[in-house]
Amino acid sequence: MSTNDIASSNTVSGDAAAPTADGTDADRPGRGLHVTFWVLQALVAAFIIVASGTPKLVGAESAAVGFDLIGWGDWFMYAIGALEVAGGIGLLVPRLSGLAATGLGLLMIGAAIFNATILDFPVVTPLILLVIFAAIAWVRRYQTRRLFTEGFKRAA
Repeated sequence: MSTNDIASSNTVSGDAAAPTADGTDADRPGRGLHVTFWVLQALVAAFIIVASGTPKLVGAESAAVGFDLIGWGDWFMYAIGALEVAGGIGLLVPRLSGLAATGLGLLMIGAAIFNATILDFPVVTPLILLVIFAAIAWVRRYQTRRLFTEGFKRAA
């Protein structure tokens, strides 16, 4: 069995972390998808940082209204704003992009739940962002896997 056959069988069996013959990850996206997702990540990162996270960090009235209705105090608004800005920055860092998208996706699940149950706000925006973050996390899963496997090897 050749090295290419082993790489092919690893991809089919779901063990996509195994390197191929040229040493790259088997589930790394093709060039076109890779570039498309970097453009998407840059646009979504700009939105999350500028339009969502920063207003919470500076205590903008538009952001404070919703958090006042939740009743958990300003600390919660500042914490969510900090997480959104950090996640937006993480989307722009190749090694962290998949993990950042996963974290932002979890924030969007929370936002959708709060919007639907407590705030009576539209749920559409967090759900659209959730789908986008899930797609980014899926396409960048090879980076997340590499982050954890190399991180654990260095720690040991």
